[in-house]
Order: sequence, then C-alpha cells, then structure tokens
Amino acid sequence: MFKKYIFILSTLLISSNALAQWTLVNDESTVNYISIKSSKVSELNHFNTLSGTLNDNGSLSVDIDLASVETNIPIRNERVKTILFETSSFTKANILANLDLNKLNALNIGDTYTTPIKFKLSLHGVSKEITADIRVVKLTNDKLLAFSSTPIIIDAEQYNLAEGINKLRDIAKLPSISTTVPVSFSLIFDKK
Repeated sequence: MFKKYIFILSTLLISSNALAQWTLVNDESTVNYISIKSSKVSELNHFNTLSGTLNDNGSLSVDIDLASVETNIPIRNERVKTILFETSSFTKANILANLDLNKLNALNIGDTYTTPIKFKLSLHGVSKEITADIRVVKLTNDKLLAFSSTPIIIDAEQYNLAEGINKLRDIAKLPSISTTVPVSFSLIFDKK
C-alpha cells in the first residue's frame, strides 16, 4: 500500500512539473535593436524591462515596456519614448506565439531546438504576423534560453512609426534615420 502512495505522489509531482509555467527572467533577458542614422552610423539600443510567460499549452507571451528603452543618451531616451513610441498612449509591445512543448519537453540539458516560428507583434496599435528563426537551449531542468538565430527586420512604417522617426530626424537635424530596424533577443525562462 505504501508503494502505491509513493507511486501516485511521484506521478503527481512529475505531472505538475511538466505542466508548470515558465516565467521570463528580466535581469537575464534582452531585446536589442539597431538604429541607423545618416545611412552609415549604427547604434545599439535595448529595453530594460521585459516580462513574459510560456504556459503548459505552449502559449508564449512577452511584453516589452517601451518606457524602459535605453539609447545611452538620456535626452534621446525621452524623445524616443514621447515622440516615437508615444508611451502615454502605447505603453508596451507584445509578442504572442505558440511553441511545440513536446519538442521542448523532450530536450535533455544542453540540447538545442531550432525552428522557424510565426509570432504576432503588437506595437503602436498595430498587430502583424512575423516569421523568425529561433533556438531554444535547455540550460537546466528548470531553465530555458530562447534566442533569435538571425536578426528580425521590423519595418517601422508597418507599425505607424515612420512619422515619429521623421520627427526625430528633424529634431536631430539628420539627413536620414532608417525605418527598417534589425531586432534580436535572448530570453531566459525559469520554471515556476
């Protein structure tokens, strides 16, 4: 009888661990983008505040706090927040995707899973579907790393951001600021 209870308890523990939610670890995760001005000057920017979950049904959701943008110049941070992202009206960008949890659960520690995924990016009041190549590495039984295999090119015009880019260009008295932006990410998820 005791063995039967141990078996039932261990089955419940394994099942609950398999169904546990994964939570994004902000301090170990990054979303970077490169702005290109005057046709030849590239600058690396990032966001300081990210949150997200990967649920037991494979549903992935990541929020990017647009007010946490970091361009390494305080006045530019403020201009990007207020003029480009208009954070008084659009506080965050959101990414939604579905991952194949069977493949993720089959990973051993150190294994890598590479796949193209379709995800929906909601930004500045617009939602568009994008395809990207990602890699997922199982770091430990309770930790995953997901990162972009190649940069994702975001067209600011598709998200109604071109007007804001033009305003920033005029304020900075630049000949150009590119409206296509390479974005990369590295996200760490812990199992809770």
